[in-house]
Amino acid sequence: MSGESIRADGFTSEQELEDALTEPRSSLIDDMRRRSGDLVLLGAGGKMGPTLAILARRAMDAAGRTGDRVYAVSRFGDGQSRDRLEAAGVTVIPFDLVDSDDLSALPDADDVIFMVGAKFGAATNASWAWEVNAALPDRIARRYRGATIVVFSTGNVYPFVAPTTGGADETTTPAPIGEYAQSCLGRERVFEFAARERGTSVAIVRLNYAVDLRYGVLADIGQAVASGEPVSLATANVNVVWQGYANEVVLRSLGHAAPEPFIVNLAGPELLSVEKLAREFGLLLHAEPVLEGQPESSALLSDSTKCMRLFGYPDVSAAQLVQWQAQWIQRGLPLSSKPTKWAVRDGRF
Repeated sequence: MSGESIRADGFTSEQELEDALTEPRSSLIDDMRRRSGDLVLLGAGGKMGPTLAILARRAMDAAGRTGDRVYAVSRFGDGQSRDRLEAAGVTVIPFDLVDSDDLSALPDADDVIFMVGAKFGAATNASWAWEVNAALPDRIARRYRGATIVVFSTGNVYPFVAPTTGGADETTTPAPIGEYAQSCLGRERVFEFAARERGTSVAIVRLNYAVDLRYGVLADIGQAVASGEPVSLATANVNVVWQGYANEVVLRSLGHAAPEPFIVNLAGPELLSVEKLAREFGLLLHAEPVLEGQPESSALLSDSTKCMRLFGYPDVSAAQLVQWQAQWIQRGLPLSSKPTKWAVRDGRF
């Protein structure tokens, strides 16, 4: 979304939101112009996948790469997402990556974005989480050993840190809490092995947390305030970032991938106070927030200095996102009902 098109009045439909999330900025178009070949998105049927695929298609078209294809690979249980992708010029490939032993049917590509992940339910089915998050990546890394691969990861691989630190940066030693976070570090290590042993160019993007208005930390807190549900203050601070910017950074990270894996924290530049967020939503939604618990001394926080230096600042501020989220909730627009569980502190998802 360009700076000139920032909407003070928010959105009145999902289509308007989709259009904003998939509008390429000039910096992305310039980066896409420097690349060539087809792009495969693996696990593209999730929350971020469809908008990322459409943004890639629009950016490649704007860069003059109309002959290069964008493939979206997923089981695609949601037919609406599939139709939307096809209408945007994305080639949809229904494929179960976990159940399929033979990956040779997947399309060849110069660039690959690996988005597959298992989070919710990991606490009760840890072996499934490890299969998806750590075993599958080895098969993918071998299938696409000659490609450039951007790997979705998570800030959960870091330890909890004090807000005064500014968040964990890329030099912070990982210390994942719980099976989900541990298996995500396993995913990183598998792709790191592929890079160092086979020379595959790899970029690892540690996301924490994307805001789409239909879901995300702000949707969780805003909904809780609007419905009179308690907001926990134990996790006193959070990171959020506009999903349009997050999608852009993922695509631009293709240009930074290397056999010595490139790692970047993808997060907003601010450490936001949960209490202040809840009180701001209270004012905007005309509801009294119910606050419970006392702030702990640490939280899962990411320092995004490297991301801001390489890719610039998000064109949508946290303050704007809060206003948009409140307007979205007031207008009764669709919500995914898939909570982020941002307040979980024991690593059990």
